[in-house]
Amino acid sequence: MDYSKVPMRSSSMGEEDEHLEPSTPTGQYYSSSSLSMSILAVLEIDIPIDDSQTMSLLKNVFLPINSRFSSLLVTGENGEKHWKKVTVNLGDHVKVPLFEEGLPVECYDEYLQEYLSKIVMERLPKSRPLWEIYIFKYPTSNAAGTVVFKLHHALGDGYSLMGALFSCFQRSDNPSLPLTFPKIRSDDYMNKKKSVFETLAVFKNTITDFTWSLWKGNMSEDHASPIRSAKEGVEFRPVSISTVTFSLDQIKEIKAKLGGTLNDVIVGIIFYGIRLYMETASKGAGNARSTALVLLNTREIITYQSVEEMGKSETKGPWGNNFGFIHVFIPNATNLDTSDPLKFVFEAKKMITKKKNSLVVYLTGKLIDLMRKLRGPEETSKYIRDVIWKSSMAISNLIGPVEKISLANHPVKGIYFMVVNVPQVRSKFVGLDFVIRFSLMVTMVSYMGKMRIAVGAEKELIDQALFNACLDEAFEGIFKAALSSS
Repeated sequence: MDYSKVPMRSSSMGEEDEHLEPSTPTGQYYSSSSLSMSILAVLEIDIPIDDSQTMSLLKNVFLPINSRFSSLLVTGENGEKHWKKVTVNLGDHVKVPLFEEGLPVECYDEYLQEYLSKIVMERLPKSRPLWEIYIFKYPTSNAAGTVVFKLHHALGDGYSLMGALFSCFQRSDNPSLPLTFPKIRSDDYMNKKKSVFETLAVFKNTITDFTWSLWKGNMSEDHASPIRSAKEGVEFRPVSISTVTFSLDQIKEIKAKLGGTLNDVIVGIIFYGIRLYMETASKGAGNARSTALVLLNTREIITYQSVEEMGKSETKGPWGNNFGFIHVFIPNATNLDTSDPLKFVFEAKKMITKKKNSLVVYLTGKLIDLMRKLRGPEETSKYIRDVIWKSSMAISNLIGPVEKISLANHPVKGIYFMVVNVPQVRSKFVGLDFVIRFSLMVTMVSYMGKMRIAVGAEKELIDQALFNACLDEAFEGIFKAALSSS
């Protein structure tokens, strides 16, 4: 039975279904016919995987975290969406791929990449709760086994979903102690009082940023380039996912030399690497007009809250989709001489500082909410889809635990995540799925003193090996230049 089509009782009947929970507006945007977004969380396991505890862990630990994990997103008579509690058949949500045994590690590396690409392309069935788990039991270059969680964005944003997953883990060194995380924002930043001049600067930045955001979202489209497909509505192309790893200590050394924040340094490295790749892939392409859509957590928090705290309505870090986005220019290779890579960090710092001292994310959220009230969630989803299409790429980041963690006594060697299936529309040609989405998605997560950069790239457009090599070159260039600077 397809529970997504179960009729909902109208509140006008005077009897409210106790199992119905309204979906948030943002959750409705990202589960529409125009947009379908999910998060892949990939856990690299240190030892061979024993999956005998899987069902018990899901039943007793994962499902109780939030009722949405055991609910369907159903649509009412007037188009409103609610979460409807159902009985979960856990076997439907756990996938264990089978491959030939005893092959070289390099073969399983390739199989895992192909399997991740397959997961990206598949839609989560609407007839059951919107999550799945994939257990890849074969050794790769990075791990003895790999566990992948696929969680629909309607369930919550990256902060909510990764917080939920972290609540399933224990510290490897001492399971009785809680996990610790770096602060997302400093207390000084949260409590800082602004002077009159700073307030005026915020007002000025807000006006200019919001005006440009409107123009960018409605009128201006990025150039076709080595990181952006030339045409809208092309047939769905497979996406490959790969990663590079940087030392957080080295990133902190760069920060100490140049000032600013870790994010300034990391974004500068990514922008420099992108321009190196574009120039290498096609001479002169580094000057193409390119913008990144940066996804931001909008909660007033300094670190992860517990799952219990996120569930409280009065908390500053509530469960759900509490994020916004801003447009950021990728510095031009002509304007910023690539022989001086530090300029990319300084430019990133300048842009990020300006965006911080602006209310553009707040106003953009209000605009989208007003659009939803006037035109409905479907039309709002189409607007967000168009904003995504006009940009070249997206960037998102999360923080991970400081200590090594374990899942059901399986030590986790590495973590990365990826936003996938963004966004989709149905072709008028029967049987074909067409998309309007990013050709490039870059995500970052810290864990055990490392910064893991995951790259989701359109296979037929982007040479992923070359792209990753350019990221490594950018990091090395910026690190050496920073250490030699006075």
